[in-house]
Amino acid sequence: MKHYLIHSPLDDYIPFIEYFIVPYLLWFIFMAVMVLYFFFTNKKEFYDLFLFLALGMTIFLIISTFYPNGLELRPTTFARDNIFVDMVKALYASDTPTNVLPSIHVFNSVAIAIAAKRSKSLKKHPVWRFSCYIIAGLIVLSTMFLKQHSVTDVVAAFVLIGILYQVIYASQDRRHAATQKRPIIT
Repeated sequence: MKHYLIHSPLDDYIPFIEYFIVPYLLWFIFMAVMVLYFFFTNKKEFYDLFLFLALGMTIFLIISTFYPNGLELRPTTFARDNIFVDMVKALYASDTPTNVLPSIHVFNSVAIAIAAKRSKSLKKHPVWRFSCYIIAGLIVLSTMFLKQHSVTDVVAAFVLIGILYQVIYASQDRRHAATQKRPIIT
């Protein structure tokens, strides 16, 4: 099957930094913890996040089906030999550089950060909310520093986030604002 090669000239300026394997792998825990947090604290926020994630990942699968894509960014030799490089090598061995557009790591991490920003219960815990932003930001960076994703994949994820944000959250905000302006009939 033919794969379309994803590459941005900016990719050539981004160094490989093996230490970013830590936030990259932290994504799995981050996703599970935050989805469970919303499930147990606020069902409405959970369903909004679930819809955001489900639509994004479904669109990703559709894109991957009709536009199979891949990367040729991964280094073949490494300047250092340490446990982080070993972890990256294990990642490379288990995860092929195909169907990367848009980046699910980026999409899901930013979706969690958006849900944290909008969360009523997390407003009472600004340190936790801020931590979500930091973790999501590090995960986004990790995708590029590990050469798992192109800048193009990251931009595509943000475009998809912008579209789905309008569909899920902004439309709710508009409906809520419209109901607040209606006069009360007695």
